[in-house]
Amino acid sequence: MNSALWYLGRGTGVVSLLLLTIVVILGIVTRSGRSVLGLPRFGLVALHRSASLMAVTTLAIHVISMIADPYAQIRLVDAVLPFRAGYRPLWVGLGTLSLDLMVALVATSLLRQRLGPRMWKAIHWSAYALFPFAVMHAAGSGTDVDFTWMRAVLIGCSAAVMAAIGWRTSEAFAEKSHVRRRPGLPARSRTRMETVR
Repeated sequence: MNSALWYLGRGTGVVSLLLLTIVVILGIVTRSGRSVLGLPRFGLVALHRSASLMAVTTLAIHVISMIADPYAQIRLVDAVLPFRAGYRPLWVGLGTLSLDLMVALVATSLLRQRLGPRMWKAIHWSAYALFPFAVMHAAGSGTDVDFTWMRAVLIGCSAAVMAAIGWRTSEAFAEKSHVRRRPGLPARSRTRMETVR
């Protein structure tokens, strides 16, 4: 049974990283207002939410299986409070920070209507910190990092997110962002458009 938990923990850790990569990229693409793969913006938003839910689910399985596996020596407190683990405390602690940020993102997304868009957006920016923490966690505490396939996953995920962030901060992103009508102006008398960034 221990080996099953070990493989489950390892597998869901890798899948979580892949899903997190997809979530970050979809979040950036959704923000751009572009249609991708023939999906309109609302379709991309739904896909982003579904990928986020899958990432949260696989992350939960990853954490639970690591806590349940006696070989991993991860306690419940190690999954909540960073840098306390007996095994590679720095690298496991970065995974804990990723988990804590993920919980904050999920909680604030569920409370989005009560928080308001500015507060939600400010907290949502923490996703950009969550991703490198997760990559460093996988590189530092993952037992598969010596395998070529795992290095390819880490490099590929990092390169994809860095490319998406580079595009997000470029002028090309701003020029082609979706435009919305400024609140309070009727559509027919609108004179200025506001680019949402």
